[in-house]
Amino acid sequence: MVLTEATSSTFNYFAFGSNLFLKRIRMESPSAVRKGIGYLEDYRLDFFHYAARWRGAPATIVEDKGHRVWGAIWQINIENLPDLDKQEGVHNQVYKPLTLPIRTSSGEVLQCRIYQLVKNPPKLEGTESGRPFERQPSKTYMNIIVRGAIESGLPSDYVEKLKTIKHNGHSGDPHFEIDLAVQDKLP
Repeated sequence: MVLTEATSSTFNYFAFGSNLFLKRIRMESPSAVRKGIGYLEDYRLDFFHYAARWRGAPATIVEDKGHRVWGAIWQINIENLPDLDKQEGVHNQVYKPLTLPIRTSSGEVLQCRIYQLVKNPPKLEGTESGRPFERQPSKTYMNIIVRGAIESGLPSDYVEKLKTIKHNGHSGDPHFEIDLAVQDKLP
């Protein structure tokens, strides 16, 4: 895949959560075209807040030296930007948009739009198995993330790490789940 800079009619977006999955991102941003994969340096993936749609904690990025968050780089038409902001709850101050440098697998650096929870969690003490319930994503949400990570071609060791994230066992909104045709595959 050839990665290209955004144009005046498009923007680059870095997805690390449910929008890794093509069917999910196209629900709100039908113009999205996956351009490749990359990572955000010195951040970690975490979960916090509560999302009724998912019935669990959604993903966020938190500054943490020495860590990386892998994700998909999408090029999206600028007319879909308000829809993406709405999906991410910017108007309700759930997430805030940032523009951060994403390093591609070929070493190129692209400035990409990325979303971070307005209220981020403190560093998780201990191991993933000790993740408190209020910081656990739902089973459905994690399935979407893992399926999207595989579909996007993220590194296999990162996909395996995603599979170890403790979920709360809940399914998300049944109507939303049907739209995505999710089959729960995680234990």
